[in-house]
Amino acid sequence: MMLPSVFRTFVFGFIFLISFSGCVHSDERSDKLPNVVHIVADDLGVMDVGFMGDKRYHTPNLDRLASQSMVFTEGYAPAANCAPSRASVMTGQNPTFHGVYTVRSSERGRAKTRKIIPTPNTLYVADEHTLLTEVFKGQGYTTAQIGKWHIGLDPTTQGVDINIAGTRGGGPGGKGGYFSPYHNPKLSDGPKGEYLTDRLGAEAVRFIENHKEQRFFLYLPFFSVHTPIQGKPELVKKYADRHDVDPEYAAMVESLDQNVGRVMDALNRLGLVEDTIVVFTSDNGGIRKFSKQDPYRAGKGSYYEGGVRVPLTIRWPGVVEPGTKSDIPVTGLDFYPTYLDILGLEADKPLDGESLLGVLQGTGTIKKRPLIWHFPIYLQAYDPGTDDGRDPLFRTRPGSTMRYGKWKLHHYFEVMAYELYDLESDVGEKNNLAQTMPEKLAELAAMLDVWRAEYNAPIPITPNPKYDPANDLR
Repeated sequence: MMLPSVFRTFVFGFIFLISFSGCVHSDERSDKLPNVVHIVADDLGVMDVGFMGDKRYHTPNLDRLASQSMVFTEGYAPAANCAPSRASVMTGQNPTFHGVYTVRSSERGRAKTRKIIPTPNTLYVADEHTLLTEVFKGQGYTTAQIGKWHIGLDPTTQGVDINIAGTRGGGPGGKGGYFSPYHNPKLSDGPKGEYLTDRLGAEAVRFIENHKEQRFFLYLPFFSVHTPIQGKPELVKKYADRHDVDPEYAAMVESLDQNVGRVMDALNRLGLVEDTIVVFTSDNGGIRKFSKQDPYRAGKGSYYEGGVRVPLTIRWPGVVEPGTKSDIPVTGLDFYPTYLDILGLEADKPLDGESLLGVLQGTGTIKKRPLIWHFPIYLQAYDPGTDDGRDPLFRTRPGSTMRYGKWKLHHYFEVMAYELYDLESDVGEKNNLAQTMPEKLAELAAMLDVWRAEYNAPIPITPNPKYDPANDLR
């Protein structure tokens, strides 16, 4: 689907066909292209790492990495849960293009509490979509994915040369969870009791060692800290007397941090630091039941800030000045155009992000733009007592959300209701200004309407015949 250039350029600048007029083509800089290690934590909240300002958890390696990097203090996931976020990062396009809006069915929650019939969900990214792994492979990189894939049936049909542990599944699986035997067809079992996060860290180090003479793209999506919440016993014991954290969860965060550290140490030991970009982020916000994301509202599955804000740090020696911060709102959709820019390539499809290369180099910025999330689906409550959502039944009801500057707009399709927040003074999204600022509401709603029309974004309105108002607790 090609969008009108006037809309792309003058209305939003949000989706653009990358021309990269200032880039050198790949054949002119092939000997200078960096390795890439792209690390993704699963369900790790923005406030679960020390470098984002919360010191509840022990994350010395991540904090060290951040000190050598640029930290994006307003980083966002492309979606509030696993599959759509990962699909959007890998395609560079939001779900209106690839159709992955959620995990499994879009009809989540009890039928009697769903007022409309949601848009059908696509489970996996079709092979005809060009993924980042395919982009790097096409430039001569050895590509590996070690950990959670979740966006297709077989990573090796989607640009991955080496796949370890990646299946269509979204969790560690098996009765043992994070402990061997793993019951994962793409990961051989280790010694009984081996911890999955340690194993993936070791596999990542082994891959780097075996390919240190080659250019590589390592996609390292750890399963941690996705449920089941299981930490290594020795680390759980360390947190047993803490009352401000869940000991099992804290142990999982520390194990994740340890293995990021092992990968960083391997790059250093092998003399690859200067030649390697390292990205660390999460696929969505944290699960509030296990780790509150205050001051941000809600968590995974919600489009309040706690569900979509994520930690994000990028290290690139010689390009990124260590210890720098950027408060530009950015999204995981920006990775695809950024990597194309670094490789000196032009996009052959419309993309929903913008290159961060100028920001990383300290030579440019990104113009004010809307960040938009469209989710015409349902996602049931995780824990009504802690979710801090719009109502106790769902983390997500069908709707759209937009951030533009300091403003955050939520639009809910069931009742065509709006919420408007000023994030500058109300980052916790507690004071709904929709009734008191009608002009600003109208302005932002019009922008959102234009976006949805240009994207042909589905807006479900068909009544659900099974809906029973008596069961609706809003």
